[in-house]
Amino acid sequence: MAQQYTQQFLNTALSQRGPAALPYAEETKWRIRQHLMQLVESYPSLHPKTSVFTHNDGRAVNLLQADGTVPISFHGASYNIPVIIWLVESYPSRAPLVFVNPTRDMIIKRPHPFVSPNGVVSIPYLHSWLFPSSNLLELATNLAQFFASDPPLYSQRKPNPNPNPSPNLNSAYGSMNPSPNPNSNSGYGNGRMEDPAEVFKKDAINKLVRDLNGDVKDIRKGSEGQMEGMLGAQAVLRMREEELRKGVKEMLDEKEALEQQLQVILMNTDVLEGWVRDNEGKLEGDKVENVDLDEAFVLCDALSKQRLDCAASDMAVDDTVYALDKAVQEGVMPFDQYLRNVRLLSREQFFHRATASKVRAVQMQAQVASMASRTSMQYAF
Repeated sequence: MAQQYTQQFLNTALSQRGPAALPYAEETKWRIRQHLMQLVESYPSLHPKTSVFTHNDGRAVNLLQADGTVPISFHGASYNIPVIIWLVESYPSRAPLVFVNPTRDMIIKRPHPFVSPNGVVSIPYLHSWLFPSSNLLELATNLAQFFASDPPLYSQRKPNPNPNPSPNLNSAYGSMNPSPNPNSNSGYGNGRMEDPAEVFKKDAINKLVRDLNGDVKDIRKGSEGQMEGMLGAQAVLRMREEELRKGVKEMLDEKEALEQQLQVILMNTDVLEGWVRDNEGKLEGDKVENVDLDEAFVLCDALSKQRLDCAASDMAVDDTVYALDKAVQEGVMPFDQYLRNVRLLSREQFFHRATASKVRAVQMQAQVASMASRTSMQYAF
């Protein structure tokens, strides 16, 4: 039931969007969920939560944390050390922040090799944190080992009328929630002897549970390796899919442009074939002189007439410049007069060519629009 609740909580927290979204990268959220589920499975005394964390620069951000206790064994007795494990924004690339969280009747031991007076935990595993091999489960195991070698908390001593009290370990660590060791084989507990059959049964169950946990961890490691491989293959496939989509789009655009050009060519071909049919009968004895060229070419609209006039004027200017060149070469025209006339003719020719270019662009646009309307009518029928 606790595992199901934790799973539902993480699914809801990590799927939030908008202002309530947690500040973790989308591609790492599945790994964060996996790390917390592994931690809770092995350390049910740690519970995932969301809370506001204030950085040293005063910036506040909503983060995930694992809040609870880490069980340790010290001098044959079991104790629970209260801790908070904060998952910073760049987790799991960056190590989490770990704090010892003493209750009112607890005091942090001073000095302590791995815990500062304000509760910050600094163990070698945090300093050597390496993504993606490091995880929360191994962190909690390391915390239990280091705290068991030197507990960071002790309870506040109450006033004692005895001026020379003898040291008492239980009074020093009594507020760390001592509990009997479940793996003890002594057969004694709470001042009475237990049934040997019950003791044997408990030991067999504990051994079976440990073996099952080991098998589960091995299976999980294998599954994680396969998942890493599949995620890598998925990223490659997505990249190739994007390249294929881009290539298909480029080919479709090129196809559309070619179809437009083909329509224009077919349209012009129809016009030329119609003109040839109309003028073939006018040839008498295959003599071109018998055809009136002015009547053979009929301009269908004002734009065509304007374009033809511009082309004729452009060619006329070329002929005039050619005649001026001959005149200068033969000494008929002074050179300064030649330059003045060529400059005027070049200016006039520029305007003719610019007008023809604009007319041609307008005609092309009209042809494309006409082609599009005809195509749409074909698809409609």
